[in-house]
Amino acid sequence: MSSTWDDAAALAKAHDRLLSGGTVGKAVRKPILSSWRRCHLQGVAANGFEAPYDSDLDFGGKLAYAAGPVLDHLESVLSGMPVTVFLTDERARIMERRGGEPCLNRYLERLQVAPCFGIPEELAGTNGIGTALAVAGPAFVVGREHFADVWRRLACAGAPVRDPLSGQFLGVLDLTCRDRDADRAMLEAVTEASHAVEQGLLDGVTARERALLEAYQDARSRGAVGGRPSGTLLTPWDVLGPCDRHILEERATELISSGQAGLAEVRLSGGRAVILVSRPIESSSGVTGVAVEAAFPGVGVHPLRPRQSPQAPETRAPGSPELAETRAPGTESLVVHGHVSGSPPVAASSAAPAAPAGRWLLAVGEPVIGRLALRARQRLGLIADAGSRIGTTLDVSRTAEELTEVAVPRFADFAAVDLPDSVLLGEEPIRVDGPLRRVALGGPYEASHLKPLGDLITFAASTPQAQALVTSEPVRERTLSRAPGWMADDPVRGSKILGAGVHSLIAVPMLARGTALGVASFYRSRAHGPFEEDDLVLAEELVGRAAVCIDNARRFTREHAMALALQKGMLPSGLPVQHAVDAAHRYLPAASGVGGDWFDVIPLSGARVALVVGDVVGHGLHAAATMGRLRTAVHNFSALDLAADEILTQLDDLVIRLDLDDQRAGKSSMGMVGTSCLYAVYDPGTRRCTLGRAGHPPPAVVLPDGTVAFPDVPAGPPLGLGGLPFETVDVELPEGSLLVLYTDGLIEHLGGGDLERGLDRLQNVLALRGRTPEQVCKALGALVPAEPSDDIALLVARTRALGAAQLATWDLPADPPVVPRVREEVIARLADWGLGELGFTTELVVSELVTNAIRYGGEPIQLRLLHDSTLICEVSDGSSLAPRMRRARTMDEGGRGLFLVAQLTQRWGTRYTTQGKVIWVEQSLPGQPV
Repeated sequence: MSSTWDDAAALAKAHDRLLSGGTVGKAVRKPILSSWRRCHLQGVAANGFEAPYDSDLDFGGKLAYAAGPVLDHLESVLSGMPVTVFLTDERARIMERRGGEPCLNRYLERLQVAPCFGIPEELAGTNGIGTALAVAGPAFVVGREHFADVWRRLACAGAPVRDPLSGQFLGVLDLTCRDRDADRAMLEAVTEASHAVEQGLLDGVTARERALLEAYQDARSRGAVGGRPSGTLLTPWDVLGPCDRHILEERATELISSGQAGLAEVRLSGGRAVILVSRPIESSSGVTGVAVEAAFPGVGVHPLRPRQSPQAPETRAPGSPELAETRAPGTESLVVHGHVSGSPPVAASSAAPAAPAGRWLLAVGEPVIGRLALRARQRLGLIADAGSRIGTTLDVSRTAEELTEVAVPRFADFAAVDLPDSVLLGEEPIRVDGPLRRVALGGPYEASHLKPLGDLITFAASTPQAQALVTSEPVRERTLSRAPGWMADDPVRGSKILGAGVHSLIAVPMLARGTALGVASFYRSRAHGPFEEDDLVLAEELVGRAAVCIDNARRFTREHAMALALQKGMLPSGLPVQHAVDAAHRYLPAASGVGGDWFDVIPLSGARVALVVGDVVGHGLHAAATMGRLRTAVHNFSALDLAADEILTQLDDLVIRLDLDDQRAGKSSMGMVGTSCLYAVYDPGTRRCTLGRAGHPPPAVVLPDGTVAFPDVPAGPPLGLGGLPFETVDVELPEGSLLVLYTDGLIEHLGGGDLERGLDRLQNVLALRGRTPEQVCKALGALVPAEPSDDIALLVARTRALGAAQLATWDLPADPPVVPRVREEVIARLADWGLGELGFTTELVVSELVTNAIRYGGEPIQLRLLHDSTLICEVSDGSSLAPRMRRARTMDEGGRGLFLVAQLTQRWGTRYTTQGKVIWVEQSLPGQPV
């Protein structure tokens, strides 16, 4: 059982399940669920929307002219009601807005729902206007049924307006109100209004059509046609729904195109039936045509009884001996004594309101023009639908499916699209001389015996498909039973296909930009006549449109794969060896394209570690390449042991330089200004973490007891603005704390676009003690879709601490005699640690570094030994003057100490602090590789 449109809680849960890649089930109305899936595939953001503005609209065209009286009427009827009326063009661009409360209109203006702004479904998500155009029919969307959160306080009902002659969509009429004021009657009202606009479009009839209408009215006034007195023309539009109207319109057009008198019964909804009578008429000016009337039998009307053989035609001339008509006195019921072949008796239905008995004029027209207009209208309508329904996503398989959905059943009974795997993978060059994979199949193909979806097919040279690929021209087989070559690759299956009634075939190569992508096949069975010569043109037009869309999707697939490969190559393939934190990470690329989010774990001197996350503006190859450049820069700056605020300053300068270089190269649209970064340095010796951020969301800290906090890190400006300083904050973290760094994509998806809600939800997820970093990543990953609208980077680190037994610290005076004593104490501590083998080298290192600090530095002087994965010796002093290694000449008395230290140890370096500097040296432990 589907939930109702006002069941907000169920709809919100279903929406979250859809975005997270879960099964939605039956919690959503089918039209809404179909729209959600289209929006999700097209990468529509559920948490944001920016309507495109376009002032180049035809405000004085025929649509605006025909809709004017209807809008005036709606505005008058809805006066004082909280409902706004919209008229848009065929691209969902708003042409006019009428009525509505001021507060409602101000809210709509904040959402950019105003004249000249466009809200197509592929940009704005599910809504009354865009979805009505997407589905080529009425759409009713309320509250949480909207895909994008910005619309969830609204209800809208939209109905498309179609050109009655060409069948093309001209625009949409829409009624919008607050979701609390929603009423299903809105859909019926707006559908009626759209039909009124279509009727207004027919007001510009030609003189010949006017002559036919006058001839019909004259015939009625003379009694030649039963009905109401002259001048009172009734129509069925007041008592029939949209679907019934469409059925009657199409059948009336067919009767006019036949050019003959006849009788036909048309089944409508609710078990009702209408009898259509076509009559030849001729005007005084000699114009010949056909009038079509609709007879609605009332209560007491005789059922249609069989009076002729089953082989009799469906329509009979009303004046023939087989058919007579009488009128009950005082009524307008048409009592028919005759038979429409194959029609069972008609019973009144209580399920639908009964139409009043009477005879109504449906249409008048000329037969020859009617036949041409009917075919032209059908073809134009099909092409118009193809333009709006094919290529709604950048997915190759889905685009092929859309082609079959448009072609079946209006053009063919079955349709198939076969592409090589290289197209599905986005590869180039494309080869179609090998096996093709069936990626789309339309129609009840189970009974047709066509090869199923997913099969690899190798077409024999004599088949129409192979010929089409070789010649790059469509191939028609009007009668398959007389063309044995089409079944050469599988005669047994071909015989079964013929036995199922399939009798005609058109194969069309899918050509785009001079390249063959595959082949489309259209089949007709008993439901249609054989394909004619002019059907080749229509088939080629349909396939040509689809081929361009498939090629666009293929190119997008290729570029997306390249960007993803580039980004994966630039992101860390694994985490480096370090002992300050246990870390886990996640990266989820966006469905709409690879972004520039990145993360890093960088070992630093003194057993410290740097944790970094960043977000480059934009998507695609440029964002991925920029991310790689920034990540490399962060590594280089970190290797210099720069402070966190200094690293952010250096990155800011780098982004400015790179952006200027791009502008000089003509890439100003790909600016990097706005890139964000969060840089954290954790020291396990002091358990302190230094945090700095540039336009980035704050980190989360989870204490061992489960308390979650967001440290108040000063919010620096995004990278690339320049001229503003960056600040840092120090936070003490107990051992076992979790430090959670993330990009804004995570918060946007958790909060549905609401920052506060996203942070609250993140806090709730993290508030569970005892979880490992990997478990936290899994818990958060389960709450976001597999292919989010924005990419997400997540880095979770659990802190470690060096115990007192692993540290040794000496505060030293600036007095040279202290050096021998310190050497002895260091040797003793190494013996306690079982590192006596390192005594000689460590004694030399301590002697050299402490002596240099006393001689050239300043107080306070401190010596610190750290026993971790390596032995680290650090000497700090109050001077910012750093030593440099040089090669002493033969007669020099000094300059050899630091050179010897560098030769005997694994690494050494200098880092600056607010109090001075630290000279550090690392040695490998015994048994470890140097």
